[in-house]
Amino acid sequence: MHRIAIVGGGTGGTVLANRLADELQSEIEAGTVEVRLITADPNHVYKPTFLYVPFGKKTVDDAKRPIEDLVDSRVSLTIDEVTDVNTDRNRLSLADRTASLRYDQLVLATGANLEPEAVPGLAEGGHHFYGPDGATRLRDELAEFTEGHLVLSVVGVPHMCPAAPVEFPLMVDDWLRERGRREDVEITYTYPINRAHGLESVADWATDLFEERDIALETFFNVDEVDPDAEVIETVEGDELEYDLLVAIPPHRGSDLVIDAGLGEDGWVDVDRHTLEATEAEDVYAIGDVADVPTSKAGSVAHYEAGAVADRIASRARGETPTATYDGKTVCFLEAGMDEATFIEFEYGEEPYVREPSKPLHWAKLGYNESYWLTARGLL
Repeated sequence: MHRIAIVGGGTGGTVLANRLADELQSEIEAGTVEVRLITADPNHVYKPTFLYVPFGKKTVDDAKRPIEDLVDSRVSLTIDEVTDVNTDRNRLSLADRTASLRYDQLVLATGANLEPEAVPGLAEGGHHFYGPDGATRLRDELAEFTEGHLVLSVVGVPHMCPAAPVEFPLMVDDWLRERGRREDVEITYTYPINRAHGLESVADWATDLFEERDIALETFFNVDEVDPDAEVIETVEGDELEYDLLVAIPPHRGSDLVIDAGLGEDGWVDVDRHTLEATEAEDVYAIGDVADVPTSKAGSVAHYEAGAVADRIASRARGETPTATYDGKTVCFLEAGMDEATFIEFEYGEEPYVREPSKPLHWAKLGYNESYWLTARGLL
């Protein structure tokens, strides 16, 4: 039997498992191929939902569904933690199993992990919206925040949902205006390089809107530490910035599995950017946030990568030469406030065009958020 193992039940892993169930249906039914999805979390989480939780537009429960409801019945689902990847023997060790699992082809889709502790004082002095607990705490803090200095600081790069840091200050500006609080709140956005975003066109778009909305912009702002008692951010450049409410994009890191397996530094898997094959081991792929490719760590990237890898894996399972590749395609909506949004799409080496924000695009983003569960099932 040809065994395909997928580690990680996020967007990339779930979409891939369902795509393979379709592409290898006859082989699975004949018992010559097995597709196994292994994830430690019994729930599938759609992380972009957390951006809306601080504003009371979504709840934490809206972001998750049981993964067994999303995975095709032809996929063998294992709820367990992978503790070791042995690429020499093509085996996986699991926390709750004494025997290891053998694989013929392996896909790592383990995502990214938040590491606010990497910056002294950040965990104690800052908030974030990149997980259920952080988004809930920020919701409660924002509800009582009536005046003072709100700072959105991008501390860690790269990070998940790359548009979200730009979206948040624009959304909070609009949200405060609706409540008559904006005149009593100063908003500052900081970014570690010499512009407001890694993509130049997005940076230009955001800079113009920040100026229009009276949102201060600080560039070359690299956070060294946070003093939660004094409510001061200190930078590598020797500057200080006082705050009353700090919303930070914390440092991210990949998976210890990746480091221990010798597949990449800092937990990101070194891969060929077109085939998504690991450079340090045979029969191993990586997709989604854990793959070290020169594009955004976005859900759409994981989705499109999963399509290419599904084709490649299916070809190999049939003894054919794989030809499918990933071209870096990325699609992303950006909220420009509470009721307008824009939209970008690009591939490797391209600079996206940022459309004029509009209400229809805002509703399109909300519509996609609702239909995402069909994407996870492999239906879109």
